[in-house]
Amino acid sequence: MSQFRKTSGHPTGPTGAGRRIYDLLRSQMADGILGPGARMMSSRALAAELGVSRTTVTAVYEQLAAEGFLTTASGRVARVTGALGVQEAPVKTRSERAKASAPTLSAWGRRVAGLGIPTLPQAEPARYDFLYGALASSDFPRLAWKRAYQEALLRPQHSLYYAPPEGDPSLRRALQGYLRRARGIACDAEQILVVHGSQQAIDLCARLLLDAGDAFVFENPGYLMARHCFEASGARLLPVTADQHGIDTCRLPEDERLRLAYVTPSHQFPLGGVLPISRRLELLRWAQHRNAWIIEDDYDGEFRYGQRPIDALQSIDTDGRVIYIGTFSKALSPQLRLGYLVLPQALVPVFQRAKRLADRHAPALEQQVLASLIDGGAYERHVRRMRRENERRRAALLEAIGRYLPPDTRVDGTAAGLHIVLWLPFLAAQDEPALVAAARGKGVGVYPISPLFAPAPQEGPARPAGLILGYASLTTEQIRQGISVLAAVISESL
Repeated sequence: MSQFRKTSGHPTGPTGAGRRIYDLLRSQMADGILGPGARMMSSRALAAELGVSRTTVTAVYEQLAAEGFLTTASGRVARVTGALGVQEAPVKTRSERAKASAPTLSAWGRRVAGLGIPTLPQAEPARYDFLYGALASSDFPRLAWKRAYQEALLRPQHSLYYAPPEGDPSLRRALQGYLRRARGIACDAEQILVVHGSQQAIDLCARLLLDAGDAFVFENPGYLMARHCFEASGARLLPVTADQHGIDTCRLPEDERLRLAYVTPSHQFPLGGVLPISRRLELLRWAQHRNAWIIEDDYDGEFRYGQRPIDALQSIDTDGRVIYIGTFSKALSPQLRLGYLVLPQALVPVFQRAKRLADRHAPALEQQVLASLIDGGAYERHVRRMRRENERRRAALLEAIGRYLPPDTRVDGTAAGLHIVLWLPFLAAQDEPALVAAARGKGVGVYPISPLFAPAPQEGPARPAGLILGYASLTTEQIRQGISVLAAVISESL
């Protein structure tokens, strides 16, 4: 049986010998050298032939038998299994693989494949990166978190099993009290559903509340990833203009297929408007008239400067129309991936079931840690400290813009949140990509506003270039230096 002779370039030895013998036998089966029904050498003879231990060969035979390539029996010689059909398909080139027909996707999958979802910003941050949604790592309450985490980790458990899909009871009770104090929301703990950040909350709303052919109202401009979630359901986008006060409720449509409206009333994303009470009441009346849901994304409502945060829209909802979404991404860390919904009673059962289908539950230890921080007051003290820190950063940003940028530069969204919108009326919207690239070349990360606008059905009035500048991850000195460099880049672009 010379087909088992050692091949050059494959030295035998204890390390990797079994894998090489396995590959050798498999290739001989594929080439037909060892055809169906062929007798195998005894493990002792093959070990002597290859100069390896019999144990190595026996392990290879057992692996091949377990995979169905060999038939073995006590006291009998091993044989290649009959009618294997193990001839390996020829390796295709990349172009050949690309030409092959793709597996069939569902309608939802085809819609997702067609969405122009942007990639995340470059992994290597710019020297002065005004990335909105990013927080300073030094702001995270490490000591308080560590103490609470150790307590939760060392707390005895009867067994390790899945947590409730709706969230740890201790966190839901803690959130019930916190939302009453901080956001004016009166709810039962049973109405709270803990999720993996606000993005999962939005996705659950899209899947459970929209069908293909339905319509949804969306702020324009607005949060792109939320819009994509709703579009992936097959529902039709009905953009409604947002101005300095938030969504313009005078423009709310009356489409018969309308099922929901997505709004950010405490700090419109990205323009920063705070929805006044008259518009809030008009929006609630519209939802009642249309029998539609309102999704209130309160992504950074805790950060309002100069006065206390405005109560949530849900706090004045008397008809059970508002689905409130909260998150810990802006106060603690976007890497934590914990958020929550406050649901109308009628929606609680189906959302709990859908959450369980999606991922069973959010991380249990982190939920217990958060509950401890909220109950002990550490979380609210942290939020107050972060509000002061970010107010200083915001002041430094506005001072630097006034000092370095042209006088006709306009700033929106300064009353709340962790970002502002910088309008550059001396540049056109189509100049944004070049400006962003030039700024990054100088070490400044800025981000265009154009992708957040819904596609216009026809040409409207020309819009100036706009940039979204987040400031929560930078020091005041970095903010000043970054704006100084950005000013030089803008000057070169004129």
